[in-house]
Amino acid sequence: MSMTMSPAVRRWLVPASAALAVIGGGVAIGLITNAADPALPTRSAEELLVDLQTAQVDGLSGTVVARADLGLPPLPTGAPGSAELSALLSGTHTLHVQYASPGQARLRLMGQNSETDIITNGDELWVWSSKDNTATHATLPAGGLLGGMLGGGLPGAPSADPSSPDGMLGSLGLDPEQLARMVTTFLGPYTDITTGQTTVAGRDAYELVLAPKDQASLIDKITFVVDGTEHIPLRFSVHVRGSDAPAIEIGFTEVSFDRPDASQFEFNPPPGATVIEADESHRPGAAEPSTAPEQHESPDRDGPPPFELFGEGWATVLAVDLGGLPTGDEAEDGPAAMLALLPKVSGDWGSGTLLSSRLFSVLLTDDGRLFAGAVGPQSLYEAAAQFG
Repeated sequence: MSMTMSPAVRRWLVPASAALAVIGGGVAIGLITNAADPALPTRSAEELLVDLQTAQVDGLSGTVVARADLGLPPLPTGAPGSAELSALLSGTHTLHVQYASPGQARLRLMGQNSETDIITNGDELWVWSSKDNTATHATLPAGGLLGGMLGGGLPGAPSADPSSPDGMLGSLGLDPEQLARMVTTFLGPYTDITTGQTTVAGRDAYELVLAPKDQASLIDKITFVVDGTEHIPLRFSVHVRGSDAPAIEIGFTEVSFDRPDASQFEFNPPPGATVIEADESHRPGAAEPSTAPEQHESPDRDGPPPFELFGEGWATVLAVDLGGLPTGDEAEDGPAAMLALLPKVSGDWGSGTLLSSRLFSVLLTDDGRLFAGAVGPQSLYEAAAQFG
């Protein structure tokens, strides 16, 4: 099979391939690493990528610890120690995970005095918040939602198996070996790829490390730890340059591959709970239908907004011309309101708003251009001076 693509697409695929590396690998989970010397057979990077795509387990349960230190500025997110999902953007949090093939999954985010549960059981989805005793119910399409997310690397239903003819790889004309080879080919010129062995949550495992070569990238390395027997991810961590502490680390502190009892996925709202039925026309948090006249895009801006790529590999900057910023009522709430909390910056390229973190930077100029990448602000300013 031969493939050709533009240099711009190749450049953008390098950081994207890091995500593709765990397509079919489900939720990357695992944290506690014990000193050990596993005696597992040697596996190459390509073999580990194939393992991730083809992993099959009947069930699992475990405790996951998620830690995030992105260095984000203060934003209206969940308070540290709370059970709000937005709180996962910072601090340390404990989650309990259960999964049973083909479509049963339960995720519990534990707070100091509350918890949030996400439960799927076939085509049923429940989201329950103990803080306000509210349960939201929805009917899912075939294959489910959370079960499909977990089931990417824990496939039970045929639709969750990426190597099946009906799966994503089949639609692309790729088998797991071809995808693994394509990923390592894209990453190779820009990335040091190494493998090793370790122990996580008492299980022997393989370690796959992706280390960007370009010092302009904020990312120092990305590490996946893959169970030596079941082949699912046991740990995922992202390190930034100049720091020993990871910016993101998610993982099991304990895990069992016994199939949970079916009763764990049955949910009945507790007495006094407010039950919200979510459907396509009205979901929690969705905006009410507007009575304002319908707005149409300008004829000269049909199709996707123009974009350009600057740099290469992990230091690539994506530049998009959004064609302007919201004005009037649109600028008073939503994402536009959050922009007011971020610092204003200016230079020869113009002026705008900057979101800078340990892992990435985003610049939104006042004339509606967006720049983003796993780089420092200076790289964005240089791209802004050239784009548009």
